Amino acid sequence: MKHLTSSWSLIIVVLALNLSACYQSDPKPASFSTSEFGRVGDSIRFSGYDWKVKVYENSVQGPGPNYFSGNERDIFIDENGFLHMKIVKRGEKWMSTEVVADKFTGYGTYRFTVEGNMDALDKNLVVGLFTWDNNSFQEQANSEVDIEFSRWGDESITRTLQYGVQPINFGPYFPERSNKPAYPEGTVDGVSTHEFTWEKDQITWRSYSGDSADPENKFGEWVFNSTNPARVKNEGGRSSDPVVIPAPGSTTSARINFWILTGINPAPSDGQEHEVIVRKFEYTPL
Repeated sequence: MKHLTSSWSLIIVVLALNLSACYQSDPKPASFSTSEFGRVGDSIRFSGYDWKVKVYENSVQGPGPNYFSGNERDIFIDENGFLHMKIVKRGEKWMSTEVVADKFTGYGTYRFTVEGNMDALDKNLVVGLFTWDNNSFQEQANSEVDIEFSRWGDESITRTLQYGVQPINFGPYFPERSNKPAYPEGTVDGVSTHEFTWEKDQITWRSYSGDSADPENKFGEWVFNSTNPARVKNEGGRSSDPVVIPAPGSTTSARINFWILTGINPAPSDGQEHEVIVRKFEYTPL
């Protein structure tokens, strides 16, 4: 079993509540920095990429805000090469988990294969599979494209899968920038694959049953194109330029996180620890 490893280089480490996976931390002037990722030296090898582990065990960070664990029991690779990410309580703190691919990526197809009953998520939890760039807030709304699973605090939500492109809900909520595909009950109970193809004038999301993008097993699809209106992202007293389809920045990369919705001492509603398994990540540039 592989666990967290260290190196000498700097290694750093998916609505009423009004925060989703798009809030991370303030844009930074350079690439990765310890001011965002806390403890240095933690990384994990998954699907042919090195992923920096976001470690913030003593102060909260977005999204959420949450504490983020670097404990090897909370985030690890199993004997099959699958990534396990947990939400656990350590002492008096609930800890979330997040990893960031250390390779900068741009336009292309981002594909994630997950395992588990994603529609059975606790109502306070979010799984985020997405792109992000700390340095492109002003012109590109942090270059964020999302696949998320969550009930967003609402127990009555039965389908947790959501596609989205930022800005979505940073005051006000822009409903045309997200989509919840309709699919039969049990579709995302097991292994499912989810992808988006990010192009200059269009983003296309697709979801499939099983561990591949087999067209015969497709159960969800959505297209967002440049005919939509431009929207402004507001965050921390700042406003971005109007954005329709954000472009990748020079430091855009894939991220995976498993976190708790914001609140006073945020916790799973059932008070239990939880785990998500990501079997595979693939990126194919255009």
